Amino acid sequence: MAENEINTLVVRKPCFGLPTGCTQCLSAYLYLKFAQLSFQLDFHLNNPDSDQIPYFELGDYVAYNNEKGGLIECLKRDVGGVDLDSGISSLPDWIQTKAMLTTWLADALAYELWVGSEGYSSSPAYTIYYSDLPWPLGKVLFWRKAYWIKQKHGITNENAELKKEEIYRRANSAYGALSTWLGEQSYLFENRPSSLDAIFLAHGLVILQALPESSVLRSKLLEHANLVRFVQQCKTELIDASPTPTYVQQFHTAGSSSTSRSRSTSSSKTKSKPKREKTEEEKTFKRRSKYFVAAQLVAVVVFLTIMTSFDDAAVDLDDADGGYGYDE
Repeated sequence: MAENEINTLVVRKPCFGLPTGCTQCLSAYLYLKFAQLSFQLDFHLNNPDSDQIPYFELGDYVAYNNEKGGLIECLKRDVGGVDLDSGISSLPDWIQTKAMLTTWLADALAYELWVGSEGYSSSPAYTIYYSDLPWPLGKVLFWRKAYWIKQKHGITNENAELKKEEIYRRANSAYGALSTWLGEQSYLFENRPSSLDAIFLAHGLVILQALPESSVLRSKLLEHANLVRFVQQCKTELIDASPTPTYVQQFHTAGSSSTSRSRSTSSSKTKSKPKREKTEEEKTFKRRSKYFVAAQLVAVVVFLTIMTSFDDAAVDLDDADGGYGYDE
């Protein structure tokens, strides 16, 4: 790596006393901190639903979160000296622990952020993802995400309470297993930092910093003193000790990518984003932001059309059933 190269991690904006409020962005941030790789933060605000965020720029190399395995796996594979999982990812409990973190706990946090809150305006998810967008647009995008989560878990008005209990029961089991596994160690595996530590710590930090005291998930995490101590120690050492990041509300565009870039890629495969220091980007800010809002409004209209069609079909099906319900 050239000494004058500037490494940049592009994430969603800082909030709730964290360098970024997005759990995926925060886990990448913590992973790079554990790897002791020097980098700067930049913030992407114009596409809250983008699966490319976070992404990492190192010279001509760009790794996006929607590439195979996610951003952390790309860094482990392509960037020398940052594979923290070497020698421990083959341990028997590794796969089970990763599954709990990326399914049960991730699902529970997503449920609280988008479904379990009392409304979009009171949800931390609105602050993290949508508060920089025009109000009607942010509101509809929030509802769309909440609808998607309900569809993913098969949540209906009839089974909502049962599904809620199931989601929290799994999360509580995961916390119990992690607490037992961590014990008095400093990290989850071999007493050294790994990607799983970064994933859990990002989860825990968002819960403790962003969720209200009335949060069910927050109360369940607080039952495990060693997990809370683990999270608080991470915050002290890796976040509080670093300068608080600031951001300017601007619109960056991330190019599409299906495979990881390498430092030796040709010019056609280098960063597709305009360099942030160029004044041309400032000159075209308003024009690009209008394009973005127009594109999002089209997506909202399409979404509402599909929702309306789905509701009409559901009504027709109920009428055809003659009001009878069937239990599985």
